[in-house]
Amino acid sequence: MSYKLNFILQLVGIFISTLLFFFLSKLFERGMSDYLQPYGGDYFAFVIIGIAITDYLTVSLGSFASEIRNAQMMGTLEALLVTPTSVPTILFSSSLFSFILTSVRIIIYLVYGITIFGLKLHFTSIPLLLMIMCLTILSFTGIGLISAGFIVIFKQGSPLNWIVNTTSGVLGGILYPVSVLPAWLQPFSHLLPITHALEAIRQILLNGKTFSEVYQEVIILIFFCITLLPVGLIFMRYGLSKARKDGSLVHY
Repeated sequence: MSYKLNFILQLVGIFISTLLFFFLSKLFERGMSDYLQPYGGDYFAFVIIGIAITDYLTVSLGSFASEIRNAQMMGTLEALLVTPTSVPTILFSSSLFSFILTSVRIIIYLVYGITIFGLKLHFTSIPLLLMIMCLTILSFTGIGLISAGFIVIFKQGSPLNWIVNTTSGVLGGILYPVSVLPAWLQPFSHLLPITHALEAIRQILLNGKTFSEVYQEVIILIFFCITLLPVGLIFMRYGLSKARKDGSLVHY
């Protein structure tokens, strides 16, 4: 019953969040019409996509570090690492359910928006959309692995989570377009993967754009993937190696 109740409460929570942003969109649409014009002029559609994709950022940053921390506290981390299973397999497998659940949550967000609140989306470029989603997840995963490596070494919460979450919330274009920001601040937003992910996904879903029209965002996301993912894996391996040498692998 507890698992079923938790799932039902998540459905209710998603509905309430969607309802909240639907009402807020009525307040903001007129004052932000110029800023929203590149996204079809609909603030509700703009913000619901931003909130949905932010779920991936949250789970990417938290799931790896959380699984490592739990394994440390339960005493199972060392037992896992002495098996023939590779470290990347252990990390990605332990977080797989969180990513699947997040994908289901995003689908529910969109279903609520379309069926109840009249959200209009373009689904003409599904393969392109899936590719961008994969690139987005991989980019976020690289940051999450760095955060998990920090947990292994220092046994405390990673400040990287707070930094990335805060800067993404302020500069990433989740709740408002990047064009709202002061001109001197806008270049900093382009240093964040979520900015380019949201721009590409919104252009595809809200304006029906094709690859030729969002290829720049795709290239930037590929760059983030090939940069952040290896760095995350290297940092994680370094953290595990250091913890083994220090004899602190199971300390918490």
